[in-house]
Amino acid sequence: MKKTTKKISAPAPKTAPKALKATAKKAAPAKKKTGEPPVTFISATIDIGFGNHLYLRGDGPGLSWERGLAMDCTGAGLWTASVKNAKAPVVFKVLVNDLSWSSGDDFTAAPGQSVAITPSF
Repeated sequence: MKKTTKKISAPAPKTAPKALKATAKKAAPAKKKTGEPPVTFISATIDIGFGNHLYLRGDGPGLSWERGLAMDCTGAGLWTASVKNAKAPVVFKVLVNDLSWSSGDDFTAAPGQSVAITPSF
């Protein structure tokens, strides 16, 4: 008797689904804000003693002559503040503890300018 062998074929492999095309959206380029004035930076170098604070008063966005804006102490005897959206020169004075005015004329900073002052009291 002749032996017959039947080949059992393995099931055909399932075809993998077609790879989905990645739809990477390109990020839109950042839009530059036009017409927005640059930030005006003001720094004051003065040692006003431990526990005291320097304030800024004047004409400009966020400033007033009646109430001061607290400046940030960024180092030993270094105080900084920034005025955003100034469209005209920023006129200002500094005060210790928002009470004692610096002596001399008012200071002026053009919009977008960085000004370093050394006030006296």
